[in-house]
Amino acid sequence: MKKFFLTLFFSTLLISGCTEETSTDIIETEDIQGIVASTKETAEKYDVSKFEEYELQDIIDGDTIRIKYKGSSEKVRFLLVDTPETNHETLGEQPYGPEAKEFAKQLLAGQDMVYLEFDVSYRDKYKRLLAYVYTKDGISVQEQLLKNGLARVAYIYNPNTKHVDWFKSIQKTAQKSAIGIWSVEDYVTNRGYDKDVYYAAIKEGKQSNINEDKSNTNNNKGSCEIKGNINSKGNKIFHMPGQRDYENTVAEKMFCTKEEAEAAGFIPAKQ
Repeated sequence: MKKFFLTLFFSTLLISGCTEETSTDIIETEDIQGIVASTKETAEKYDVSKFEEYELQDIIDGDTIRIKYKGSSEKVRFLLVDTPETNHETLGEQPYGPEAKEFAKQLLAGQDMVYLEFDVSYRDKYKRLLAYVYTKDGISVQEQLLKNGLARVAYIYNPNTKHVDWFKSIQKTAQKSAIGIWSVEDYVTNRGYDKDVYYAAIKEGKQSNINEDKSNTNNNKGSCEIKGNINSKGNKIFHMPGQRDYENTVAEKMFCTKEEAEAAGFIPAKQ
C-alpha cells in the first residue's frame, strides 16, 4: 500500500466524522484491487516447488485461511504475523482488519490451491495449522501483508522462527513509511491493536504525513503522469501512460518526463 492511500484513508475518515462506532473500512475494494495488481507485477516470486500444495477453501481473516488437509477442512494461521481483527468475539472489528482480509482475498483470488511452507512444529495450542503461505506464482502472502502495512510481526515462538528476521526487516520499512497500521502512532502495541488510541488520534487530527500527501497528490494530478514504483527487491521502475499495467500501478512518485524519472534512478517497465 502506497503513500497516496494514506490521504484517501484519512480523507474518508474526516468526511464521515469518525467515532468509535464508525465502520473501519478505510480503503475501497477497488483500491485494494489496484494494490494487489501492482503486487502481482512487482513482488518477488519464490520457488514453491519444495512446498506442500493444498486446496484453498476460504479466506477467514487477514491472517487465517481454510484448506483441505488430509481429507479434513482445517484452519491455517499465518506464521509470525498478526492482522487486525474483523469479527472478534471481544475485540470486534479493528481498523485495517477488513482491508487486510480483502487484500489476502484478492491476492489469492482465482486460486484453487495454495502452497504452504511449514516450520518445525505444524500446529499451535488451538490445534490450527501454522505455515508460511504462498500463491501459485510464488508470492509470499505474509511478506506482502507486512510490506503494505496490513500486519505486524507477532507470535514469535520457538522453534517456528525461520523467517522472523526477514519479516522484521519488511515491517521496519513499513513503519518508517508510516503506512497502514503504522499511520497512527501507538495503534499497534505488543499485545495487538488499540482502536481507542486509533480513533482518539483521528479525532484529534494526529494523522501521519497527511499534509505532505495531499500536496503531493495535488501536484501529481497535473501533466506529470509517469508513475514511479519501487518493488520488493528495491528496484525503481516507472510506468508510462498506455502501458499494460499503468492503471493498476500504485505511484510512490510521479514524474513529468522520462528523463526526470531516469535521473531519479528509475528504469522503464518492460511492458
